[in-house]
Amino acid sequence: MAWSWRYEGTDGAPVDGPAETFSSQADAESWIGQTWRELATSGVTSVTLVEDDRVDYRMSLLPTAE
Repeated sequence: MAWSWRYEGTDGAPVDGPAETFSSQADAESWIGQTWRELATSGVTSVTLVEDDRVDYRMSLLPTAE
C-alpha cells in the first residue's frame, strides 16, 4: 500500500506539488506536518490523503477563522 497527497488550490482545482509516496499513513501525516506551511505559501489550500486510489480524508491548509 502506498500513501500520497493530492493538492488543490483556492478554486478546488488540482495543483502541482511534491510527488512523495509513503509506506504508511503515519509517515505521510508526519511529512505533511513538516511541510504544510511551504505548500500553503506556494498556493496549495487543501490536501487529500490517498492510499493507492482510495481517498482517506481531505483537510484545509488555510488558517481557521477566529
